[in-house]
Amino acid sequence: MTKMELVSAIAGKTEMTKKDTETLLKAFEEVVTDVLVAGDKVQWVGFCTLDVVQRKEREGRNPRDNSTMIIPSQKAVRFKAGKALKDAVNK
Repeated sequence: MTKMELVSAIAGKTEMTKKDTETLLKAFEEVVTDVLVAGDKVQWVGFCTLDVVQRKEREGRNPRDNSTMIIPSQKAVRFKAGKALKDAVNK
């Protein structure tokens, strides 16, 4: 599903205009980004939890020439599905 398909689906369920729905989704995206950048987590009970984890530096392989290389440590966003989402997907 693309962003515009998501906007259309939400607009259809909420009777909001597509423009208002797109504005709402953009605001949601900005708020979640700001929270994660600040080092906090977003906890949407039943749906998901988003937080930032620090990955350690590790050794990897270059697939072109099979040489080893060091992959530097970096932050990554972790998504954990909530129970209601897991249950819905597994029905």
